[in-house]
Amino acid sequence: MIAAWWIIPAAYILDRLIGDPRWLPHPVIGMGKAIRGIEAAIRRRVPARRFKAAGMLLPLSVAGGAFLLTWAAVWLLAQVSPWLSAAAQVALIATTIAAKGLRDAGMQVCADLKRGDLNAARRSLGMIVGRDTAHLEPPEIARGAVETVAENIVDAVVSPLFYALIGGAPLAMAYRAVNTLDSMVGYKNEKYMDLGWASARLDDAANYIPARLTVLLLVCAAWLQSHSAKRAWRMVRRDAKLHPSPNSGYPESAVAGALGIRLGGENVYHGVKSFRAYMGEKTRETEADDIERASRLLLGVSSGFAALCGLGLYLFGTGLWWS
Repeated sequence: MIAAWWIIPAAYILDRLIGDPRWLPHPVIGMGKAIRGIEAAIRRRVPARRFKAAGMLLPLSVAGGAFLLTWAAVWLLAQVSPWLSAAAQVALIATTIAAKGLRDAGMQVCADLKRGDLNAARRSLGMIVGRDTAHLEPPEIARGAVETVAENIVDAVVSPLFYALIGGAPLAMAYRAVNTLDSMVGYKNEKYMDLGWASARLDDAANYIPARLTVLLLVCAAWLQSHSAKRAWRMVRRDAKLHPSPNSGYPESAVAGALGIRLGGENVYHGVKSFRAYMGEKTRETEADDIERASRLLLGVSSGFAALCGLGLYLFGTGLWWS
């Protein structure tokens, strides 16, 4: 394979330009079908008492399969032309990134709020969060959008770029498979407590370093964008570990601190109230403009990290296993 320094920056630029057009087949769709098929096979053939052991089959088969298939495709193309292989890696890595999609989704909520169309804003937010949105008021709608943008900076941008830097398109695609597994079966409920535990734990482990790296990137982006980098760092140290996720609290508390708002609080899921620990200090009400500010932080982090990945490959690429 070829580890050209420009592969990761080019993949990021490609995502920023076209995102994930609906007419173009996306690997995540195939991953989702594979997950559902393997889950159905396990439920048919494995006794419920053995679901915990069988749960390891999902990440092994789906993430392992994604890695091997991508590696084989890139390797075969390299036999034809190293540049064809490099171009394929650009396209494949771009599918693992969702900077444009995440920003666009957040900014749609922002635009609806600024128009004063609460019903549209609630619907737009409902497309990207799991909580009930039908009766939310503007500050809560804005909070939900900011939380989503902040939390997903890790798994939509930094993590796939991090794994692309280490292992090219194959490892980036394996990460996307792990993240898809977590979103589909990594729930702590009766249906998936045993079958999805391995997928959820692997996702936590995969995002552990990228989540903490994201804090450093967010602090730098906050300083460059004239937000409070000092407060962002302080809120991370104070609040990040209060989040039920071992990773999500880091970007959320950093964004809350940078913007001077408070995230977390009461949410409703399928009619049931749930309280999530507060992140940050409430210096004012959360507003539509905070979604735009969070989106700018997202773009600052993602473009900065893509550039750093390119620089790293330029300086040290010959030492990487996929070079």
